[in-house]
Formats: sequence, structure tokens, C-alpha cells
Amino acid sequence: MSVLNAYMALSGAVDADVRRDERLSRRTFYRIGGAAALYVAAHSYEALSRTLAVLAAERVEWVILGKGSNLLVSDEGYRGCVITLDGEFARHSFAEDGALTAGAGSTLSRLVNDALKAGLTGLEPLVGIPGTFGGALSMDAGTRREWVGPLVRDLVVLRPGEGMHRYGGGEIAWGYRSTSLPTSEIILEATLSLEPGDPRAIAEDMDARLRRRREAQPLAVPSCGSVFRNPPDGSAGALIESCGLKGVTCGGAQISPEHANFIVNRGGATAADVIALISRAHDAVLERHGIDLACEVKLLGFGA
Repeated sequence: MSVLNAYMALSGAVDADVRRDERLSRRTFYRIGGAAALYVAAHSYEALSRTLAVLAAERVEWVILGKGSNLLVSDEGYRGCVITLDGEFARHSFAEDGALTAGAGSTLSRLVNDALKAGLTGLEPLVGIPGTFGGALSMDAGTRREWVGPLVRDLVVLRPGEGMHRYGGGEIAWGYRSTSLPTSEIILEATLSLEPGDPRAIAEDMDARLRRRREAQPLAVPSCGSVFRNPPDGSAGALIESCGLKGVTCGGAQISPEHANFIVNRGGATAADVIALISRAHDAVLERHGIDLACEVKLLGFGA
């Protein structure tokens, strides 16, 4: 594996920003983690394809990064290449029938706001959710009962080494925080079917959802959102709270006093601090309730 060779081959040769030793603490909501050995912000499909080809030739591992809203990076960083999708991947447009077509690098908040301005309903469950459109699709973001997946009319992915492939929305199994999309495929773009609605009613719905979110979640401090997936007919936060762990700290990390399914960075927290609290909460719930909570946080740089 030669990160240096990959850097030399890509720097100035593709439509992308290419850097060495990029601090990932600046690119995650947690504000935690070491550096990526190589960082590429691809502005076009050609740049992305070329980047993947060079990385494959140099045997450099890679990962796609959105806004890092649900990512915890190791304190030692990541020895591979972090790729973000920008430029043409961050564009979106509305069709006359209300369909929204957006690139995976589009900011979710902008799509929600622009749908509101266009008087289109369907994206209300995504209001207040950070990150990119691609990230929202990959984890079928939304609320516990409302997800973005059922809105998908079609979706375009890149299969590294093969090329692009288009799925019909019905070809993909969408579920609570899950999809049937292979993790090896890179989401490039998707079209959602939205419906005309009353802008005032849409705005009121969004305001109510944002208000509930602000009242229940610790939005003023760095975190990665919900740490564990809610079990069927249960609440991960309530289960953790029942174990007496609300407010417990480890170094600079804390199980939030506001919502026990959030682990926040109070300042100076390390990835090791967060992992320790994740493990403690998981083990306590398993021992007390016999429930094996599934972690929603994506981990990077922690090895196998």
C-alpha cells in the first residue's frame, strides 16, 4: 500500500481537492479523531472514478464520508483515503411533477428547506437531521416510523471496477435504519417522489418536529446523534437511563443528562472515552434487561 504514490498520482491530475494527513476531527460532528492519511474531495464522476482506480492500483483502503454526523474516528486516525462527494454531486433540481433529483453530496437541510419553498411535502420527517443526502439514503434516515426510503423513485450507484447501476426504488428493501444496498456500492444520486402540499401546513409540521427535537436532544454540544438503534417497541434511551447511566462521564465524554441515547463531547473527549461509554451502556442494558442494543455509530480507523 502506498498512500504517497496515490497522492502523487491524484494531486493536480483530477478535478478534486487532494490532501495528505487531513484532520478528521474537523469533519465529524463529534469533533474527535486523528487524521486520514489521504483525503480527496471529488467534484465530478470522472474524478471519483479515477480516484478509485488509483487507490485500487496502490491498494489503499478508502471510505466515503458525508458530513460525519454519525461517525466516530479513532484517536489514531485512518490509514486509508477518505473521499467526499462535492461539485456535481451536491446539485439538486425539481421536476414539474414534484420529483426531486439530488446528488449524494447535497446537504440534507438544504433539500428540506427547498422542498418547503417549492410547496412539496414528504421530507418533513428529515427536518433537523444533519448530514448529506447520500448518508440519509444509506441509513434510511427519518423517524422511528417515517423513512426516506419509500419516497425513492430511482437511485444511481457506482459499483467500483464495474461502473454505474440504476435501481428502481422498489428493488431496494427499506427498513428502520437499514437498506439492502451493498456497502461496496457508492450512492451517487437519487430521485424522490414528492407531492404538492400547503406550504403553511408543511412549515408548521417542520416547526413542531424541530421543537420536539430541541426539547428532547442535546443539540448544543458535539455528538453523533443516537448511539443505539431503538429495539422493537422500546426506547434505547429509556433502557440506558433505567440502568442509572444518565449523566455518567468518562474523560471528556458523557452520557447526556438530557437524553441517555446520546453520548456528547463536553470538551477534549477522545474516541477511547466514547467507546468506553458505548460499551458500558450496552453491557448494562444487556445485563439488566437481556436486550442486545445495536450500535448506530459508524466507526473508522479502529481496525477489524
